[in-house]
Amino acid sequence: MENAGADWIHVDVMDGHFVPNLTMGPMTVEAVRRVTKIPVDVHLMIECPDLFIERFAEAGATHISVHAESVVHLNRSLQLVRACGAHPGIALGPAAPLALLEWSLDYADYVLLLSVNPGFGGQEFQPRVLVKIRTLRAEIKRRGMSTIIQSDGGINLKTIADFAAAGVDAFAVGSALFGADNYASTIDAMRREIARGLTQASGVSGAADGNASGGVARPGAHGNNR
Repeated sequence: MENAGADWIHVDVMDGHFVPNLTMGPMTVEAVRRVTKIPVDVHLMIECPDLFIERFAEAGATHISVHAESVVHLNRSLQLVRACGAHPGIALGPAAPLALLEWSLDYADYVLLLSVNPGFGGQEFQPRVLVKIRTLRAEIKRRGMSTIIQSDGGINLKTIADFAAAGVDAFAVGSALFGADNYASTIDAMRREIARGLTQASGVSGAADGNASGGVARPGAHGNNR
């Protein structure tokens, strides 16, 4: 994936409790870290993530996101991620309101907005999530922040332009990438669609500023082969 042009590897960690599926742990992240130099982004879809943050950071995770729905003290979790030397991120499921991150946004380097219910790959994205993305983009711009918006779920060549136009900076792609015959050409095509989406957004009055976080437009590969 690195040779094909992916900017980072996205690893979904599930515990069978917070979401109805079970995936990988720190040993897998450590194995990924040994074979790539690009960032490894770990998405913790688990209960009690604070118990595992340090282990994933030690394994080589450069970015770690925790679900606002799964923790009691979100600020503390984000501070722990940063103290471990990784970039902290807040994750929200499609049904979770943006109000959950209102008082913690300042502690996060990025926000992961899921566009499908977490736990299984290959789902179609929920279009209403685009409204949430636009709302968050507007709030980030209002606060003058550089927080990256990441999205995951149902992103493919048909939908990625819509995500970009709504304000997404970083795109986690699973089935649409791992199911392709040629990873490199698929990533190139996705970059073209991202550019088209950003052009579309810039031409609409009042559209979200898809370049507000430094113009990041990065297709990332899922580490769970979704």
